[in-house]
Amino acid sequence: MANSLRYFVGNWKMFGVPGSYKILDKINRFYHKDQKNKKKYKIIMAPPNTLIHDFSKRFKNKKIIISSQNCYHQDLFGSYTGKVSPFMIKRLGVNYTLLGHSECRSAGETDEILKKKFSLALKNNLKVIYCIGENKIQKRTKSTVKVLKKQILKVISKKSNFNNIIIAYEPIWSIGSGLIPSSSELKKNIQILKNFIKNKFRIKSHPKFLYGGSVDKNTIKHFKSIKELDGFLIGGASKSSNNFIDIIKNFYK
Repeated sequence: MANSLRYFVGNWKMFGVPGSYKILDKINRFYHKDQKNKKKYKIIMAPPNTLIHDFSKRFKNKKIIISSQNCYHQDLFGSYTGKVSPFMIKRLGVNYTLLGHSECRSAGETDEILKKKFSLALKNNLKVIYCIGENKIQKRTKSTVKVLKKQILKVISKKSNFNNIIIAYEPIWSIGSGLIPSSSELKKNIQILKNFIKNKFRIKSHPKFLYGGSVDKNTIKHFKSIKELDGFLIGGASKSSNNFIDIIKNFYK
């Protein structure tokens, strides 16, 4: 059974300018007015690196948590043009980072690189939202669970602190396609993976699991009955305050 607290995580990808803080302002105002449900969820937003310092300052004492979208696999400082280390991200006032998004994996991010990123992020007291997911061929050949277990084992170690880890299941075939898994399939897979992690890593409680992939104000209704889910990783719909707010409203409707 999932925790009662849900996470609504927005990934802006390559989107946003300094004035885009107004999107978060509107979401923040909605949260404070949502007297009925606001204690039931957390909002986390991952803007691009160009905005995370400004946004983390603007929303420091508010209810929107700022996350980075990625970090480099070397720590502190070095001759790595265009890269940002976990050490640097933490000192921007950020406490979360996404890792392992399929778009990063497809651009050459290997399990070995991810393992280094994962370890360094946790070392720097960043909470990690770790993305896993299968492609269309893997789904068709019924290899989903096998693939997801491998992605978990290749990166997470038994020394990892699961209090600082959230798993985000994002089927690659679903992202931006409008296609989503059936309720029964999603429930079954999340249940298997939660039990697998609990037993394999010998942790006391089940890890937190998010679902991502074509999450919007319409599809969110499809996930309401899946108690195994602890929340959602939201892409395109998080770039609009109205769409993001409607997702939360429709989930609790």
